[in-house]
Amino acid sequence: MRLGPVGKGLRVLVAVVGIGLLINGSVRASDDAWPFGPMSQYAMSVPDDAKIDYTRISAVTDAGTTVDVPLNIEGAGVARAEIEARTGEIVKDPSLLQQVADGWARKHPDKPKYVKLELIRDTTQLVKGRVEGPPTSQVLATWEVRP
Repeated sequence: MRLGPVGKGLRVLVAVVGIGLLINGSVRASDDAWPFGPMSQYAMSVPDDAKIDYTRISAVTDAGTTVDVPLNIEGAGVARAEIEARTGEIVKDPSLLQQVADGWARKHPDKPKYVKLELIRDTTQLVKGRVEGPPTSQVLATWEVRP
């Protein structure tokens, strides 16, 4: 059985639309359009002599404690991959961290509120495939949370 001109045209149309959606998602460089755009969590191998960066957000709460923000949908309502994909934007505009505090407060009204957030990059150095010393931390952005 051969594919007729309508079937061929439909397949070409579907392919063109799919490629267009993928290009759109790739240009925006955001996981929001997944599966038609980048997903920042692809697994990859790490060379024996490399730096491994781990991005996290630390929060000071209104109870005076310092905690790591749970970067998942259940925690602050945003996934770690989204934070990692938008690190450059957050560094330029730390007010974007307000959304993390708002998400936490909305999802956990009975828990201490965040009053200050820091975007931190922890770097672990590998030498010959083994961890060389403790990770180093660098504060990339700080935000005083608005009530």
